[in-house]
Amino acid sequence: MIEEEKNDATEETPQGSDPDPAETPEPAEAQGSDPTDADAPAEEAPAADAAEEAPAPDAPAAEPEEALGPKERRRRERSRHEGESRPPRSPEERVAERAEARSRKAAERRRWRQRSRERRRSRPKTEPLTGGEHGPGRARVRQGIVVSDKADKTISVRIDVTRRHRMYKKIVRESSTLNAHDERNEAHAGDTVRIVESRPLSRTKRWRLVEILERAR
Repeated sequence: MIEEEKNDATEETPQGSDPDPAETPEPAEAQGSDPTDADAPAEEAPAADAAEEAPAPDAPAAEPEEALGPKERRRRERSRHEGESRPPRSPEERVAERAEARSRKAAERRRWRQRSRERRRSRPKTEPLTGGEHGPGRARVRQGIVVSDKADKTISVRIDVTRRHRMYKKIVRESSTLNAHDERNEAHAGDTVRIVESRPLSRTKRWRLVEILERAR
């Protein structure tokens, strides 16, 4: 029975029979499609690219370039420089190139100096201001008390100043010490003396003893 069923199945579907026409795809010409339809998207591609390149009417305007200073501009130009290498040179060529550059710079300096001299000569000369000559001034005189006479031919004189304060109206007492020249060592500590301003006699002496007003008791 099983063998008879197999024979019936083989008789219904012979091996040399064609496949089902419904399962096989039909060619494009049989389906009625136009072969030029496949090329249509390729022709529409340039139009789409042109639409993308054209700026939209509502697109924001391009931002203005930032204002660069001269240093920043030079830095960017140097960064864009490709850095072309110079051909190799011999030491003699380098020396000759250096000498040529130095001579060129020296010529430029000479021309600049010549132009500067010409400009100075072309300027009108101004007459010097003639004012009254400064005569010998009046020497300052101070009165104080000798506080030290240990150095040879030198005395230290304390100058006491009493004044009223400008704002607070309080009596303010100040003192300063001056070194004076005593040629004969006449003054001693405690004496009241008068000194006068003189030329610089040493590193610290700018005063000279005039007279002794009162001796120390």
